[in-house]
Amino acid sequence: MIDINQLSDQFSIDDHLAFRCNDNGMIAIDVDTEHASACIQLQGAHITKWEIHDQPDIIWLSDDAIFSKGKSIRGGIPVCWPWFGAHKSSTSLPAHGFARMVDWELIETRLINESIELVFCLKCSGDLQEMWPFSTELFYTISIGEKLELDLHTRNTGAIDINLSEALHSYFNVSDVRDIQLSGLDGCDYLDKLEDFRRKSQSGVIKINQEVDRVYLDTVSSCVIDDPGFKRRIMISKQGSKSTIVWNPWQETASKMGDLGDNGYLNMLCVESGNATENSVVLAPGEDHYLNVEYSVQMN
Repeated sequence: MIDINQLSDQFSIDDHLAFRCNDNGMIAIDVDTEHASACIQLQGAHITKWEIHDQPDIIWLSDDAIFSKGKSIRGGIPVCWPWFGAHKSSTSLPAHGFARMVDWELIETRLINESIELVFCLKCSGDLQEMWPFSTELFYTISIGEKLELDLHTRNTGAIDINLSEALHSYFNVSDVRDIQLSGLDGCDYLDKLEDFRRKSQSGVIKINQEVDRVYLDTVSSCVIDDPGFKRRIMISKQGSKSTIVWNPWQETASKMGDLGDNGYLNMLCVESGNATENSVVLAPGEDHYLNVEYSVQMN
């Protein structure tokens, strides 16, 4: 049992960082800085809010999101780890891994200039080893301010190679997904999940007018969501990531999901930075892997 009072005593920062508990006993961390505010759930180290003051939310969270222990939350930035998508050999294991559905350990908070930085740790021991029988440590550093900076760090502490896939499954809030453009992936090959992972090539900017579920391969450049309705551009830059996943379920699939909200699909677009399918990561014993992502906003 996690003691919220102990967390508060050890990690609160006056006027900037505080803890609270919801009706289901889940602990949330509220962050406020000079430029932005945010909320992070201890379960999954899941960011459910990042908002620059006087702007619409940048991160989308479903109106019907369910906050329940051991269940994934619809929206925000789930951490997909140590596999992305369905498990390769067992249909009984959760899609996108277990990291987003278990409590992480908060190990440090600090105020650096005008940003708040939090460091979380997830050690794969006990019951988790039934799903992931490898010796690994996972660290996640979140820096909240005028930019949102994320650093997912995997360390192989065992004696054998491990193969993992991962993604920061970011849901972005848009005025109307039918009007936005996503640039930065022109000329990249992608696997189309809706056509049995058929390999295709992107031509020009991406526009959303139907269901989209794609894994873009060998991508290292930045992406930009141009949103004329909110009169802004969301910039997504990354390192240590070779895959970019683009997803919108559209109306028919969204209606079957149960937690996307009425017409929620019109106000969200997932642009995920990770290493998936052909870009999975092999870590030798003692080796580290870093996935770094930075989000920033430019008003038009």
